[in-house]
Amino acid sequence: MRDLYSNIAATLALAPAVQAAAATGATIDLQAARSVAFVVNTGAIEGDGDFGVTIQESDTTTSGDFADAAAAVIDTDAPDTLEASASYRLGYRGFKRYVRLSLTKAGGTSIAAGAVAVTEPLTRPVA
Repeated sequence: MRDLYSNIAATLALAPAVQAAAATGATIDLQAARSVAFVVNTGAIEGDGDFGVTIQESDTTTSGDFADAAAAVIDTDAPDTLEASASYRLGYRGFKRYVRLSLTKAGGTSIAAGAVAVTEPLTRPVA
């Protein structure tokens, strides 16, 4: 049977909004998950917005403990500069307990963006 719905959980990772500055998303706890992938959706870009996205990781929930995950543990189809009205995937293969998205700004005015973390929980089916 084709049943992805019962085998994944979705958590808001970056609230959809017009982002005018760098931003960090919600902390995602991977203790009860086999894997995680983020789905990032973009909308309009104003003023030649130059935004990128990456995954940060940490062993704690303390904001200052998060650092960019190494490229070797991230799989992504996102370009260095996000495009308008697009959807991208970022997968994490690292071993830290906590992850979050980091939206970076290199220039321009703003971008409409939001993201969801999709996890594969250890216990399935997902309620």
